Amino acid sequence: MSGPGEETVRESGSYRIGEAAERTAVSSRTLRWYEEIGLLVPSSHTSGGARRYSDDDLTRIVHIRELQSLLGLDLGEIRDILWGEDALADLRREYHAGPEATRRREILLEASGINEKLRAVVSARRELLATMMLALEEKAAGIRELRSLVERFPDSHEADLARQRRQPGVVRRPGRSARQGPGRRPARDGPGRG
Repeated sequence: MSGPGEETVRESGSYRIGEAAERTAVSSRTLRWYEEIGLLVPSSHTSGGARRYSDDDLTRIVHIRELQSLLGLDLGEIRDILWGEDALADLRREYHAGPEATRRREILLEASGINEKLRAVVSARRELLATMMLALEEKAAGIRELRSLVERFPDSHEADLARQRRQPGVVRRPGRSARQGPGRRPARDGPGRG
């Protein structure tokens, strides 16, 4: 409970930097960095210059962290996304304020362009994630196949050879090891080598 003359931070929705950091699971230093690079501007400052964060600011901080962890975006990309989202919000407010028909069409065209850019960023990340998932699924299939072969051929060397024989596009000639590959001669031992 706050004493006389003390600020009731939690009740007013105005949080000191340490409280905002704690509530959003980031450091105070991170919040200062976000401000420095233009990701976040505290809603207000005290007369002494201390930052104060609103509930909307906390929501934005959480959103920044989600964009980092969910999409793997760097802070520059996040700044671009936040700029786009802020611009869309401004356009939405202007549209709902009831401008004339010509301006409404302009707003919708502008909003459409911004939305397309945001979708492109997310789509690019989705494609990267899909490629990564495909590679992981291929590795998982290979591991399952190897496990099956090891169960059938307890001697792991035999399982590896059986797996190599089953790989598409790999041609093995009798008498040649996998390391030699097609068209290479077996290494010779002794003085006549090389």
